[in-house]
Amino acid sequence: MADASQAPVATPDAMAEAMSLIDAASQQGITVRLLGGMAVRVLCPDFPPRPTSGLQDIDLASVTPSRKALQNFLLEQGHQPDKNFNALYGHKQLYFVSAVSGRPIDVLIDKLAMCHELDFRDRIARMPYTLDPLDVLLSKLQIVKLNEKDVRDIVYLLSGYPVRNGTGEGTIALDLFRPVVGDDWGWWRTVTMNLDKIRGLIAEKPELVPPGAAHDPAAQAAAISAAAQDAPKSRRWKLRARLGDRVRWYQEPEESTHH
Repeated sequence: MADASQAPVATPDAMAEAMSLIDAASQQGITVRLLGGMAVRVLCPDFPPRPTSGLQDIDLASVTPSRKALQNFLLEQGHQPDKNFNALYGHKQLYFVSAVSGRPIDVLIDKLAMCHELDFRDRIARMPYTLDPLDVLLSKLQIVKLNEKDVRDIVYLLSGYPVRNGTGEGTIALDLFRPVVGDDWGWWRTVTMNLDKIRGLIAEKPELVPPGAAHDPAAQAAAISAAAQDAPKSRRWKLRARLGDRVRWYQEPEESTHH
């Protein structure tokens, strides 16, 4: 008989379901990867999982060439589509409810558009189950109003993956990072602001750093900040920099419209 004290196992169940979905889709040649907190869990399996409550969403990323096949695949698997939402927004986002667990399955196509726009198309296949560590990190660093879960995810990624020059897989690759912040002052502003915030929080609460961290997350945050400062800046970046914080430099994320 199962121990009732171990009842909240939403994270492993959600992850197993997500990994199984990605495996089955991959066998049909469909490109789909995890993003969000579950991606951090897959990328950082040795660190304690963050607590979850209720049904954890399965947040996925895909690309336009796989979109139609993925939509058909999810239907064939019995997952329930939000038909109105998918008809209106299916070119950039798909929404289903899992037939297995009732979890929301949210699929972003080509880009994550929240406070800033993260285009992951060219890097989606670098890791087997998740977006590239850099993209998962940027998906968190682009949030202007970080919450506790976002902070934890950022610290985990900075603790688990080396920050390096070049484009090496399995790294936080600075040669892929610099163009993102060098072309868009808003991106640069939010990322550098959040990296400073993370370093401050780690200094205040060293317990944020997970046991067995392979890397010093504060030092890695400093290295990414230095890369942001040194990144070649576009003319557009320089023009926008003149306005600074006087004009809002980020989008307010839209509230979900599906049910």
